[in-house]
Amino acid sequence: MGSPVREMMMNTVFRSLALITALLPAMAFAGVSTVAVNGEVSTQCSGGIVQGGDSVFALGVMVDTATDLLLDNLSAPPKTIVGAFCNSASTITVAATPMTPAEFTGAPPSGFSDAVDYTTTASGWTTHPAVFTTDAASNPNATQKEPAAFSGVITVAVSAFTPVGGSALRMVADPNYVGRITITLAAAS
Repeated sequence: MGSPVREMMMNTVFRSLALITALLPAMAFAGVSTVAVNGEVSTQCSGGIVQGGDSVFALGVMVDTATDLLLDNLSAPPKTIVGAFCNSASTITVAATPMTPAEFTGAPPSGFSDAVDYTTTASGWTTHPAVFTTDAASNPNATQKEPAAFSGVITVAVSAFTPVGGSALRMVADPNYVGRITITLAAAS
């Protein structure tokens, strides 16, 4: 037998070795498992809302009351669309219809027009505005592409009003000439 201190040290070493030996098989056979988390965000675009809720370009009286010719200085303040977004690359497309009388029907008499052409632009979504002219044979700039997800303000304006058939034509009387402008945001394909 040895000294009590030596015996106590040996017992401590043996206990430590036994503990380490007991843990080694567990550590040697330990494995790692990985669990993934995934989800989906579908492509979405929202056209927003017209700021202030007023979505009408009110031109008022459109003709010179002395001549009944369409005024050459017709204008209206632009409309601002807020809250628009697309969470991916997108396109903005603008389309419009000529302004036509709500009540007058039939063909206009000789020397008169019953429709007004104009140009509308939608800017702020892309570097170049989307532009549509109602009397154009084609409107190649009516659709513009935004290459990334985007949210922002779209400004819609109207300009260049002309009577269908020429500026020398008088306008048929009607209390409400109406045209329609459509702005479409869509995910780019």
